[in-house]
Amino acid sequence: MEEFAESFLRYMRYERRCSPLTEVAYRSDLKLYSDYLAEKGFGPIWQGKARYLRKWIMHLLSGGMLARSVNRKIASVRSYYRYLFREEIIDNNPCAIISNVKTPKRLPVFLHTEQMDMMLDKCEFTDDYEGVRDRTILQLFYLSGMRLMELVNMTDSQIDFGNQFLIVNGKRSKQRIIPFTNVLNSILISYLELRNSEFGAGAAGGRLFLTAKGEPIYPKLVYRVVHKHIEMVSTVTRKSPHVLRHTFATALLNNGADLMAIKELLGHSSLTATQIYAHSDFEHLNKVYNQAHPWAANKEE
Repeated sequence: MEEFAESFLRYMRYERRCSPLTEVAYRSDLKLYSDYLAEKGFGPIWQGKARYLRKWIMHLLSGGMLARSVNRKIASVRSYYRYLFREEIIDNNPCAIISNVKTPKRLPVFLHTEQMDMMLDKCEFTDDYEGVRDRTILQLFYLSGMRLMELVNMTDSQIDFGNQFLIVNGKRSKQRIIPFTNVLNSILISYLELRNSEFGAGAAGGRLFLTAKGEPIYPKLVYRVVHKHIEMVSTVTRKSPHVLRHTFATALLNNGADLMAIKELLGHSSLTATQIYAHSDFEHLNKVYNQAHPWAANKEE
């Protein structure tokens, strides 16, 4: 990787405070573009032209890459050139005239309330530490809407039992407060009592969730837990922790929460990201229509 790219990545890490996963994505995207330029004889990436970038985009699309994935790579390269322009390393930003590839609007995948009830109340969980931990993980996702890495990195100190709220460390080190009810309060207290009896208070640096060996939990383990239990109650194609985040937001919206409140709870930087939840499944839509429209078929005449 060229010198300017490395300085850009340091800037993203230390000044923009991007997550390690985001930094890995930036590095991968820039290397992919750099390798393409080298293969075509177009020179180093920092000397790139808009026409080179267009050719690369067409190359990715013709190779079968999805528009959404291409746009993520464009965003990485765009951030890099903005950095070079701001640092006066280049005179013109080649991305200034580059637009994103159009993508079909994709509604979020979520579970219905009945499916979540079935998962948490009817699926069998063992009474040992792993069983209680797995159930608590699913409940925390559903009751807080937090992201995978936010849950993985959660510590005991981020739970305020007195005031009943979670302090969540989100993207770019942004903190947000998520209130919780007596239900989650009881769930967390019961889990912590069992965990502490198994491993002692403050094990693994105070991390909230641990493996069966008392080590900090890791993303793949959480993903497997979520995938396994979603598969038990639903046929949705995606079965990731993000589906439970979508489920949290959709449940709030369908029960009267406004988008601004949901935005704050999810930790979105703009309302645009939250607006994908401004949808309803057909069952809910049909219910609202039949209750509200004066000529609805199921109203008494």
